[in-house]
Amino acid sequence: MISSNTTIVHPVYYRIIERRGNGWAFKEGEPFINWFDEHILSQKDLFAAFNTSMKKVAIELFRINGGKQGYYIADIQDKKYYYCGIEWKDVKFKLRELGISRPDLMEA
Repeated sequence: MISSNTTIVHPVYYRIIERRGNGWAFKEGEPFINWFDEHILSQKDLFAAFNTSMKKVAIELFRINGGKQGYYIADIQDKKYYYCGIEWKDVKFKLRELGISRPDLMEA
């Protein structure tokens, strides 16, 4: 489980999802930058804006790894889905692999 002081920065169309038991936990997070002071969409509306739904994404995530426990990333813009692993550090590693972030110098 992610602690409340965990920080990760990613585009809004990359959604982090955790498989827990028989369910999917879609992480909401907090906006880092809102350049135009736009209204922040609800999770449901955000998925709809990218022509998908949390249910559709959960089905795709299940297909890629049989619903294995752990963290997943869904690129809801390009409809690409990734299994990360069971640790939070696996999410950070996968995002780096996808070119989304870089190593945190404070963690070295």
